[in-house]
Amino acid sequence: MALFEQISKDIMQSMRDRDKVRTEALRGIKKEFIEAKTAKGSNGELTDDTALKIMQKMVKQRKESADIYTQQNRPDLAEGELAEIKVIETYLPKQMSDAELTEAIKAIIAQTGVTSIKEMGKVMGLASKQLAGKAEGKAISDKVKALLN
Repeated sequence: MALFEQISKDIMQSMRDRDKVRTEALRGIKKEFIEAKTAKGSNGELTDDTALKIMQKMVKQRKESADIYTQQNRPDLAEGELAEIKVIETYLPKQMSDAELTEAIKAIIAQTGVTSIKEMGKVMGLASKQLAGKAEGKAISDKVKALLN
C-alpha cells in the first residue's frame, strides 16, 4: 500500500481512537502530500520516495521548532513538536547507526576512489542517493568530512 493511502487510513483509525496528537500529525503529513501532488510541475502522483523525503523534511522542521521552543522556555510547545516527530518517524525507515553509516561511507569512498576533502562532492552525491531515508544529510556530510580528513 502506498504511503498516501496508508496515512489516509491511519487518520481514520486515529480519529476513532480519539488520539488527538496522532490525528494532527497525520493530517499534517497528508496536507504536505496533497500539496506535493498538486504542485506545479508534478504529474499528480506521489511516489513513496518523494513521500519519504517530505516526511524527513517535516521531522527536521519539527526538531528545529522544538529546539527554538526549548530555548524560549516553552516546554509545552516543544513537547507537542516532539510528539509529532514520534508519529512521523513510525512511517520512516529505520535510521542507520553510527557504525553502519561509517561502514557505508567507507565503501562509497572506496568505490569512488576519492582521497581528499576537495573531492567530497563526488562522495556526497553518491552517498545522498544510496543512503536516502536511512540517514540525515547532515550526519552523512559530517561523517564524509571526518573520514576524508
